[in-house]
Amino acid sequence: MSLQDRIINHFTDSIKIQQDTMTYLSELIEYASQRLVSTLLNDKKILTCGSGRSATSAQLLSSAMLNQFERDRPSLPVIALTTNTATITGITNEFHFEDIFSKQLRALGQSGDMLVIYTDGNSSTNIAKVITTAHDKEISVIAITGNNGGLIPSLLKETDIEIRIPSTSSTRIQEAHILITDCLCDLIDHQLFG
Repeated sequence: MSLQDRIINHFTDSIKIQQDTMTYLSELIEYASQRLVSTLLNDKKILTCGSGRSATSAQLLSSAMLNQFERDRPSLPVIALTTNTATITGITNEFHFEDIFSKQLRALGQSGDMLVIYTDGNSSTNIAKVITTAHDKEISVIAITGNNGGLIPSLLKETDIEIRIPSTSSTRIQEAHILITDCLCDLIDHQLFG
């Protein structure tokens, strides 16, 4: 296979997953955006996290909401739990890696807030633990997953939402996570600011 063929395969695979995601998950994405808007209108905040490359999706959501997505508008309270290196390494050193998000959520989260997690479907104990902590604090969860969801689906409650990308490829899943994040940012801006 030539290098050009490999490039074409990447684009073709990505387009197919994006189309499948649009076809099967657009209503769920719309509903998730409405839940996020309701959280913000109730003077609550959104907290977000993910491990590895999924952390970049969490940071993209936070950055677009705290600063701006595509238009100038007031900042919105969205906190990425993935960005404080001193806190994350301190928790890992003094406690356990699985506590890096749950310990922060215990301190920062309040009842009525919303937690948005990103995972490609691999079983991350730190993501599982933050979901349990969210439920203990009466915080609903939007889980943006892929593959078979890993540990996540069994941890979710009726009030939670799972948006699962129909793919087993971590790369394609994470590409779809970014597009879903862009959709959520756009829908939040549209609903709040017209």
